[in-house]
Amino acid sequence: MSDIDPRSPGTVVPLNVGAAPPRVSFDRRELQAILQLYGRMVAAGEWRDYAIDFLKGKAVFAIFRRASEMPLYRVEKNPEAKQGPYAVINTAGLVLKRGHDLRRVLAVLEKPVKLVQ
Repeated sequence: MSDIDPRSPGTVVPLNVGAAPPRVSFDRRELQAILQLYGRMVAAGEWRDYAIDFLKGKAVFAIFRRASEMPLYRVEKNPEAKQGPYAVINTAGLVLKRGHDLRRVLAVLEKPVKLVQ
């Protein structure tokens, strides 16, 4: 569908009727931080699979122990959230950490270092 642009008579421009909202996704820096943590946890035998989903208004990185289970954790990016765009949510839906700095939010998933004697 087209309409005439009132700013310049005679020019036809497309109308953005029903335009979809901009898609939320993880950028390269964010994915790198998430996948570094994911790789360490896979090497430790804790996690086995992941999925990335782009829902309406947010992006989700889901972490699984096994592919057939519910995700252990979800790392969500929601730019509209007032307390920060990043959140880590567990299987029960409890928000473990929320904030503006992805690396600090992901720190809640780091395994504590154990002293070996």
